[in-house]
Amino acid sequence: MTTVVTSKETVNERNSSNISFTKNPTKVDKKDAKLSLAHIYVAFTALLLGGLAGLLQVFVRSGQFKLPFGIGYYQVLTVHGVLLGLILTTFFIMGFQFAAISRTAGAFSNTQRKLGWIGFWLMTIGTVSAAVMVLLNEASVLYTFYAPLQAHWIFYLGLTLVVVGSWLECLAQAMRYVQWRKENKGQTSPLLTFMVVVNNLMWFVATLGVAAEVLFQLLPWSLGFVERIDVLLSRTLFWYFGHALVYFWLLPAYMIWYVVIPKVIGGKIFSDSLSRLSFMLFLVLSVPVGIHHQFTEPGIDGFWKFLQTVLTFFVVVPSLITAFSMFATFELRGRELGGKGVLGWFKNLPWKDSRFRVPFIGMVAFIPGGAGGIVNASYQMNELIHNTIWVTGHFHLTVATAVVLTYFGAAYWLIPHLTGRKLTSNLNNLANVTGIMWAIGMFIMSGAMHIAGLLGAPRRSEFSTYGGSEQATEWISYQIAQAVGGTILFIAILLIIGVVVNLLWFAPKGEEEFPVGEVAEGAGKTPAILENFKVWGVILVALILIAYTIPIIEIIQNSPLGSVGYKFW
Repeated sequence: MTTVVTSKETVNERNSSNISFTKNPTKVDKKDAKLSLAHIYVAFTALLLGGLAGLLQVFVRSGQFKLPFGIGYYQVLTVHGVLLGLILTTFFIMGFQFAAISRTAGAFSNTQRKLGWIGFWLMTIGTVSAAVMVLLNEASVLYTFYAPLQAHWIFYLGLTLVVVGSWLECLAQAMRYVQWRKENKGQTSPLLTFMVVVNNLMWFVATLGVAAEVLFQLLPWSLGFVERIDVLLSRTLFWYFGHALVYFWLLPAYMIWYVVIPKVIGGKIFSDSLSRLSFMLFLVLSVPVGIHHQFTEPGIDGFWKFLQTVLTFFVVVPSLITAFSMFATFELRGRELGGKGVLGWFKNLPWKDSRFRVPFIGMVAFIPGGAGGIVNASYQMNELIHNTIWVTGHFHLTVATAVVLTYFGAAYWLIPHLTGRKLTSNLNNLANVTGIMWAIGMFIMSGAMHIAGLLGAPRRSEFSTYGGSEQATEWISYQIAQAVGGTILFIAILLIIGVVVNLLWFAPKGEEEFPVGEVAEGAGKTPAILENFKVWGVILVALILIAYTIPIIEIIQNSPLGSVGYKFW
C-alpha cells in the first residue's frame, strides 16, 4: 500500500527536525532578517556615537576647543576607537553575514538561529558593560588597551563577552554551511557562504590571541590577583589578533566587491576560482604577521621581525588578485554596453547607482591606503612614521573609507531588502551625496594626518605645543585641517543615519533585491582543493607555529619582573 505524504505533513516533518526552509530562494528568510536587523541597529548606533566622539577628538587636537564637563580627551579617544573599530564593524559584519548565508545557502534552522540570538545578546551586553566603564572614566586605555595602562575589570570582561558572542554567531553560520554541504554533496558551495566561513575561521583563530591576553593577563591583573603584567607578552598577543582584525573588517567588503557589485552593474563574477583563492590566501597569511606592528619593541629578535615582514608582503598578492578581478569585471561589463578604446568602458558603469558608486569610492581609497600599508610594514620606512599620526591616517583610508564606505553602500540595499521597503530615487541621490562628502572629508582629514605624521606629529595625543617647540608649531595647521575634514565627515554621518532611518521605518513598502552575481560563462571549474579547509587549516597552523612559537618562548624566558598598572586619567 502506498502512503501519500501531503505538503502539510512534509512541513510538519521538517519543522520537527528543527530545520527551516526559505520559501523564496532570492530573499533572506524573515526570521533571519530580524536577527540581521538587530545587529544593524547596534552598528549604526555605534556609528553615531563613535562619530561624535571622533568629531570631539579633532576639535581638541586643533587647539581651538576644550572638552566640557570634565570629559577627558583619552576617554573620548577610547569611545571613538572601540565603538567604530570594534563595535560598528563586528555587529555590521555579523548582521551582513547572517543575511548573506540565508540568501545563498537557505534559512537557518531554529537551533542555529537561537545560537545567533544568544551571541547577539552576549555581544550587546558586553558592549554596554565596556561602554559604561569608559563613560565612568574607568577605562581610558585607548583602542588597543595597551598595558601597563590598566582599565576596570568590567571593561575587559565586556570585550570578552563581545568576542565570545561572536564565536557563537560564527558557529551558527558554520553549522548552516556544513548542513548545505551535506544536503548538496559533491557540489561547490555558494560563493558568498564560503567567503563567510573563511572570514569566520580567520576571526576565530585571530581572537584566540586576544582571548588569551584578556583571560590570563589583563583580567587577573585588573582584579588584583596579580600585581604585575608582562607588557611585551600582552602586546604580542594583542597584535597576533590586531592585524588579522583588519582583514576581518576587509573580507566582508571583498565579499560585496566580488559577489554583489557584479550583479549591481549587470555583469558577471570574473572567476569563482580566483575569488576563493584570494580568500584562502588571506586566511593563511592574515595571522602570522602581527609582529610588524612591533618593530620598535626591544624584546623580539630581528629575525622574527624580518620573517613576519616577508609574510606581510605576501598579503599583497590576494589584494592584487582582487584588484585584477574587479577591474576585469568592470571592463567586460563596460564593453558589453558599447565602451570603446582603452578607457571608454569606464563611463558606461552605473555611476548614479549608490549601490555601486559608494563602494567604488571605497575601492579607489584602498589604492593609496594599501600603498601606505607597504610603508608601515617596511622596517626602514616604518622607523620614520612609527607611532606618528601617519598611521592613524593610513587606518582611516583603509578601514574608515575603503571598508566602511563599502558597508554603507551595502546597507543601502540590504536594509530595505530586510525591511520590505524601497531605496527610492531621492534616497539613492542622498546616499550618493554621503559617499562624496565622506570622500572629501576623509581626503582632507587623512591627508593632513599623513603630512603631519611625516613631520613627526604623534598619534594618540591631545593638543600640545610641547613647551613651545618649533617642530610642534609645524603640525598645528594640519591639525586644524583635520578638524575641518572631521566636521565634513560628521555631517556625512548624520546624513547616512538619515538614510538608514528612512530605509528602516519610513521608505515606501516594496521589494529590494539582495544582489548575488553569477559566474561568467567560460570561467574554469573551481578546483576542489579551494574548498578543502583541512589542507588550508594545516598551512595556517604551521605558519602560526613557525612565526610565533620561538618569539613567545623567548619573551617568557627573558621577561623582566613586569609592570604594575597605571591610570593617568
